[in-house]
Amino acid sequence: MKIYNFFIDGLQLPVAPSQMSTQINNSNETITLMNEGEVNILKKPGLTDIEFEVLLPNVRYPFAVYPNGFKPAAHYLNKLEQLKVNQKSFQFIVNRMMPNGKLLFDTNMTVSLEDYEIEEDAEEGFDIRVTINLKQFKSFGTKKVKVKPNTKKATVKKTRSTSGKKKYRTHKVVRGDTLWAIAKRYLGSGTRYPEIAKLNKIKNPNLIYPGQVFKIP
Repeated sequence: MKIYNFFIDGLQLPVAPSQMSTQINNSNETITLMNEGEVNILKKPGLTDIEFEVLLPNVRYPFAVYPNGFKPAAHYLNKLEQLKVNQKSFQFIVNRMMPNGKLLFDTNMTVSLEDYEIEEDAEEGFDIRVTINLKQFKSFGTKKVKVKPNTKKATVKKTRSTSGKKKYRTHKVVRGDTLWAIAKRYLGSGTRYPEIAKLNKIKNPNLIYPGQVFKIP
């Protein structure tokens, strides 16, 4: 049985959804030529759509995961509201692992929160379910064309990018954390811990302390 770990902007969902739909869209265009009939113009892939339903418990269950202690459903709903209101892209990660801890493969994608639907059912007790729709996000920029005097050539200079300064995910160290475990959680493999150590200028990877905040590549 595969083990799933879902992370939204660094926050792990307490109960991994049982199903996830990933639709890889395309931008191909079908046109009709006078003598050839219909032909398909192949273009670059479109943005990917992701949809899943997640259970947010209001009581602690033995099958739920709480890396930093139990949090009620409101904690995760506040996170979703914050992502929607802030209108910023974020990282969506799904780790798929064997029971022995071996990583099968993962999804690591920059996305935007398109919409989410909250459902409450008396049969669920105090718990709630949320259907979440995400869309792949790709940064883009504007270009400025500058024509030099006495020349027919033009130079293209990139002046702005919507991605701005490079952003990093962060992790606050709690008791029991190791760089190996942090790398496995965020990067999919514990062997990638040197990347975190180098980025954060950690001289001794074996010595980390609760309260430290590390940037994640």
